[in-house]
Amino acid sequence: MLALLASGSTALTVGVAPSTARSTRAVSQPAMSSSDRCAVWVVGCGVPKRGMGWYHAKQVIEGDVPNAAVTAVVEPWFLGAGADSPPGKAFAEWAEAMKEKGVAFCDSVDAVPVAEGERTLALISGRTADNPRLLKEVIEKGCTAVYLEKPGAPTVKELEEMRAYASSKGVPVFMGYNKNVTPYVRKALEEAKKRPGSTTTYIHNNAYTEAELPECFERNAEGLLKNMAIHELALLATYWGVTVDTIESVTPDADFSRCLTLKGPSGETFTDFSKAGFTIATKEGQQITLLIDRCGSDAGGNSVAIVSQDGGEVFRSETPDEELIQTVEAAAKADPDMMPYFFLQSDDYQVLKELTTSHVLQGKPGAPEGIATLDVAIDALKLAEYLTPTLQEALAVAK
Repeated sequence: MLALLASGSTALTVGVAPSTARSTRAVSQPAMSSSDRCAVWVVGCGVPKRGMGWYHAKQVIEGDVPNAAVTAVVEPWFLGAGADSPPGKAFAEWAEAMKEKGVAFCDSVDAVPVAEGERTLALISGRTADNPRLLKEVIEKGCTAVYLEKPGAPTVKELEEMRAYASSKGVPVFMGYNKNVTPYVRKALEEAKKRPGSTTTYIHNNAYTEAELPECFERNAEGLLKNMAIHELALLATYWGVTVDTIESVTPDADFSRCLTLKGPSGETFTDFSKAGFTIATKEGQQITLLIDRCGSDAGGNSVAIVSQDGGEVFRSETPDEELIQTVEAAAKADPDMMPYFFLQSDDYQVLKELTTSHVLQGKPGAPEGIATLDVAIDALKLAEYLTPTLQEALAVAK
């Protein structure tokens, strides 16, 4: 019998997040006064139109998250040694314009101005390796909650230490796993819940060419499971209760999977999957299949969720759908310098910030329904570390 789970053991209520409809909110919205909004510190901004932190700041500043206000941006590099670089000059130009909107720009977390009694969300979007240090810094500074970009930290040990520290200070930590709230996932979960005994398949395709794989392997040296597939592993941990301890069996798809050793641009060699497919069966009797392919698309990448029953497909949802493709193409044409995936995932990022800042403002315990926590991040990273050698050994035997 199908038993979809939220993080921990809470039964899933599909459809709570406002994510199954395309956002039609205008850029400028009537908003609450700044004192009634959740203050957001963006830690790790990056280059305008390129950095994930910058895009998070942009959405809040432009009113896409009416219950939040960016009060500070922390950017050590472009406010320090990188200031005179071309990206640093682009950052400085944007920063000057944002200062007029009341945003403080700081070269360290310690320099962030804090208003007494203010509810704050520290949104950390820098290098993954810096996250353990930054999490402690923002909590010591007095933030109310933390939003971390995936995967949160390089290792399970570091994530566990971060969880222990945040817990000791009573500060909740939310993870920026956007697929947890994206419409194609939510629709498939709703369908699966209605069909006891069904199976779900998650397909995730990137658009690398074979020639680009050596650079891809080096740049994402943590490996496909910790990098690309981590989104799906977070879904399994959040909604299906899948952990290393709840797995009954892992059945690799040897015909689909491919593990390669390639020489990267630096001359070093890297062993990783160009694609990996496998089915997880849990002790509860559930079966979920993942098909993850770095070279699976020639049109920018896509993700699909398929629900099957009695050997036949009964439901399919996909992103981007035709409507989103048209929206992204038009937006990319209007602003070709913007990273295309910002347009593709814009609604998801907005929903994540709406849910987390609202949760902080209301002072609720725990996390909003569906939002990944450090518990989920740890389970997902443990799954990646468990599955990688399991799949590599199975493929070696298959050869």
